[in-house]
Amino acid sequence: MTGADTGTGPGASSATEGVVHLVHQVLGADVIGSYLHGSAVLGGLRPHSDIDVFVVVRRPTTARQRRALVDGLLELSGERAPRGPARPVELTVVVQSEVNPWSYPPSCEFQYGEWLRDAYERGRTPSPAPSPDLAPLITMVLLGQAPLTGPPPGNVLAPVPHADLVRGIVAGVPELLGELESDTRNVLLTLARVWMTVATGSVAAKDAAADWALARLPAEHRPPPARARAIYLGEEKERWDDLLPYVGAYADHVESAIERGMTGPDVTPRGYC
Repeated sequence: MTGADTGTGPGASSATEGVVHLVHQVLGADVIGSYLHGSAVLGGLRPHSDIDVFVVVRRPTTARQRRALVDGLLELSGERAPRGPARPVELTVVVQSEVNPWSYPPSCEFQYGEWLRDAYERGRTPSPAPSPDLAPLITMVLLGQAPLTGPPPGNVLAPVPHADLVRGIVAGVPELLGELESDTRNVLLTLARVWMTVATGSVAAKDAAADWALARLPAEHRPPPARARAIYLGEEKERWDDLLPYVGAYADHVESAIERGMTGPDVTPRGYC
């Protein structure tokens, strides 16, 4: 691997190396480059952060290759990893010609995340499909400049226009809101990140996005994101029973702010470090 910071915390580097090894074992010479993104390059891994790896390949994968990636990642990732709890992994694979030159919505070749584990354990194999979420992912990869293998991401990926970045992150809000009860911490922080990006063009780590949102929220809406931020940073344990009446109100407020921001001035994206 090249000189990317693979993050902090026990096993983070070895887990990242395991993912890269799996990708090259399954996809071989078709891999153009693999890139770290997300929390590891936006301020460092937190106790609940995923290891986010983005891979660009030369040609489409086969169903057998995608299943091999799933089987390998089920072994490596998350609380239910067979060899014991591990960092959760999010792996995204794209075919270069599907994202460079850029067009919207781009197609995702493969994605693994712990939120998909149940379906994958039941035998589901992912298929390529359009994915608006690639707009913010590619933006973070380009901002992070953290190659694990291959050339710098700017040599491989096309920049994402700001309008498509906003379209991409906003497209996921309805699905996000549907997971408010089952994945409360992540949804609250991601809503803050979406709001911040729509309002400013910046892409930030989840705790930084929460700080930005807390400075702009009315007092009655601050407890849920403040709790989510503290859990994310490892300062508090996960609990929501005492704040459940406030969680929905916060989500409604931020959703409205996002909708208002969609009519605001265009802003050039900039990174957060």
